[in-house]
Amino acid sequence: MRPDRRRIAGHVLAAAALILSALASQAEAPREVHGHSDAYAGHGIAIAWATLRGQTEDATTIVVRITADRTRYDRVAIDGVDPFGGPRQVRAPLSPLAPGGQHTDIRVQRSRFADAPRSEMKFFSPDAGDARVVVFYDGVPDTTPEFVDPAKLDAFLTERIRDLARKAGQP
Repeated sequence: MRPDRRRIAGHVLAAAALILSALASQAEAPREVHGHSDAYAGHGIAIAWATLRGQTEDATTIVVRITADRTRYDRVAIDGVDPFGGPRQVRAPLSPLAPGGQHTDIRVQRSRFADAPRSEMKFFSPDAGDARVVVFYDGVPDTTPEFVDPAKLDAFLTERIRDLARKAGQP
């Protein structure tokens, strides 16, 4: 092979490697989905929000109930994000999702949403180190119902998540 052809072949191989690398990194990027209301169902995930009113604002808690297809996702983490470039807050560290058909509840003091209103719920698959799906919310959804009775909140979320999971085709 002549030197010119070798050099051209080398450039072609280098370009192909860069293209393949770029495609692989795009394939690994998590899918971002905007959660528009207090209930979300899609990608094998069901999420429902509710507020448990306390005696004071500091005692008021946001409850996010999650169920997911465990063959697709086995862990979740939730971060709070300041849209103006401030620091991220860990709302829920990376933890396992409840097994088949059960739900996972994440409880966060409502006042913690003031400084970092965006919530990013990151779902991880059993065979991946990075999140596969990120469901994000810009603040606590306006449609989030409020309860003063924990039993009524639990009953509402149980029914809501059951309906969402059914619509998402989960068991």
